[in-house]
Amino acid sequence: MSKKIKGGCFCGAINFEFISGDYLVANCHCQMCRKTSAAPFVTWVVVPKANFNYTQGQPSILKSSEKGQREFCHQCGTPMVFRTSERPDVVDITTGCLENPNDFVPSVAVHDESKLKWLSHTEVSK
Repeated sequence: MSKKIKGGCFCGAINFEFISGDYLVANCHCQMCRKTSAAPFVTWVVVPKANFNYTQGQPSILKSSEKGQREFCHQCGTPMVFRTSERPDVVDITTGCLENPNDFVPSVAVHDESKLKWLSHTEVSK
């Protein structure tokens, strides 16, 4: 039986789980991720949509572009999920809202051209 990875928002109103696997973990430096998370970059784990489900509560949805939407807690504002029509079979989950974020080490950085200049480097696993 596959292990379930659990996560949720800060206030506990929304929880989710997904089946463990060998998933891509990426640091994203795009401006949209920075703005919607209020952070210098966001670390995402990319999970097949079929392996992910909300177990408590439902998120609010922000249509952040023509192709993408972001899912967050309407009570505490925690950003949790990004979905895009360019990759309809996967969901991107913020590692910061996982119970054990240390289990998900980034292996790639995306949108490095948008990285804030004061970030000397973005640590990724080689």
